[in-house]
Amino acid sequence: MLFIGGPPLTAAKACSAVRGLTPDRFHELADELARKYRRQNRPYTVQPKEDGFVLAVKPAYRGIKERLTGGPREARLSQPALDALSLIAYRQPISKPEVDSLRGADSGGLIRQLVRLGLIAVAPAEESDPKLVRYATTRRFLDLFGLGSLDDLPRLADS
Repeated sequence: MLFIGGPPLTAAKACSAVRGLTPDRFHELADELARKYRRQNRPYTVQPKEDGFVLAVKPAYRGIKERLTGGPREARLSQPALDALSLIAYRQPISKPEVDSLRGADSGGLIRQLVRLGLIAVAPAEESDPKLVRYATTRRFLDLFGLGSLDDLPRLADS
């Protein structure tokens, strides 16, 4: 199932696909597979991500993978786009008016660009105000910036 790719494979998803598999056994098997791949010095590894696991190419082999697949398309972001993306990453879910207020400028074009690039997406509506559109970062954002989760975002020192 890990070779299929996509979002991290969770115990719940694996257990629903394999009769008799328990979450504890799933975690044991994932750990065992990771150890086996390390012993065999495979170019890929089983990595924990979010609440599940992914099969990932080891850093030493990423160059080969990128030559074969063309690698991630590089996109240059302007400083205002990076500012908006930073605000969204640290304060998500956040609305456009909130981003505008914090930046002191209209952010509509920047938000559209970040959505087109797949770095942010519309977040699920909140019950308190279901009509207000809020934005949050995507898995692509985490992958491009080499983050396992939002907890890996750098934290500013307390002043």
